[in-house]
Amino acid sequence: MANNIHVYYVHGYCLPPSVARRSGDVKTGEPVPENGRFRIGSASKVFTASVILQLVAEHRIGLDRPVQHYLPGLLPASYPPITVRQVLNHTSGLPGTDIDSGDAKWFVEHRFDSWTPQELIADAVTHPLEFPPGTEQRCNGTNYFIAGLLIERVTGRTYAEEVRRRIITPLRLRDTYVLDRHDPRLPGPHAHGYVAVTDGGVTTLHDVSEQSPYPWAEGGIISSAGDLTRLIEALFGGRVVPPAELKAMFTLPDVPYADRRNCNIGPYAGRACFSVGLMRTVLPNGITVWGKTGARPGYTTGIAATRDRRRIVVYSLNPTGNKDGSESPYISRIAAATFDPDLA
Repeated sequence: MANNIHVYYVHGYCLPPSVARRSGDVKTGEPVPENGRFRIGSASKVFTASVILQLVAEHRIGLDRPVQHYLPGLLPASYPPITVRQVLNHTSGLPGTDIDSGDAKWFVEHRFDSWTPQELIADAVTHPLEFPPGTEQRCNGTNYFIAGLLIERVTGRTYAEEVRRRIITPLRLRDTYVLDRHDPRLPGPHAHGYVAVTDGGVTTLHDVSEQSPYPWAEGGIISSAGDLTRLIEALFGGRVVPPAELKAMFTLPDVPYADRRNCNIGPYAGRACFSVGLMRTVLPNGITVWGKTGARPGYTTGIAATRDRRRIVVYSLNPTGNKDGSESPYISRIAAATFDPDLA
């Protein structure tokens, strides 16, 4: 298999023309570290889902048992039963939190602030369910804050401990970290992340490489292209999650997607594209790709591979906007080079 794998590690910046340069530090001009670490955002969900599925294989969690069974009192009594599977594949209908929903300036000023998973969930559930559980899909971080708490409740260990002993240590992921929410470091060599803030007509780049990793099981992990490649090779090869449970990562719920922000590409546009921990994309040339994207301010990450692992791409870009989509043309070129030239 190894001779057929094409792995692309991509690091780079999406900077405004006035400051554009390929560098790891805009101020010093130092290059992007070839094997540097970066914040992987929602790609953290791959780790979280993998741990849950291991616990399912150990008969310690049931995918179709309500999360309320394991975490009584976490959700309002008025909510109907929501299964572990529905949490993991985003068909729970749970609302999102309003915390950390500010613009670039707000983030720069509050990047060291942090909240517990319980605080984030409590804020989210002040809102009603977005739809009845199991009827639609919408990707929502609340689901994976619950998944992280579920891991801790069932194992009696911290989420970080479980990720380390079940995934990081066995796969020898030397660049992967699950840090405490009060620890803003980005350990080891890394590309600096920047956010552009415009104030009074003047745009300033702020280094946000250090920021709270409070997104935790939903989006707080730090890793590298090499480590994420090892993870996807091992996961798809059945060496992380047992084959019987791995099927859940390649099975989509047969429901519509609730809006057009996701699941809007290919012949199944408008239908659910998130499975347990992964996302499916069917490209114009017919190739099916599985993986996960993620973002934190200053960092945009993607992991994508064909099921047979013949084509794998891991990328990390450093956009300077705050969720403004400026990195999209670069991502399209990366995907075209790996999977389908028609995407360029």
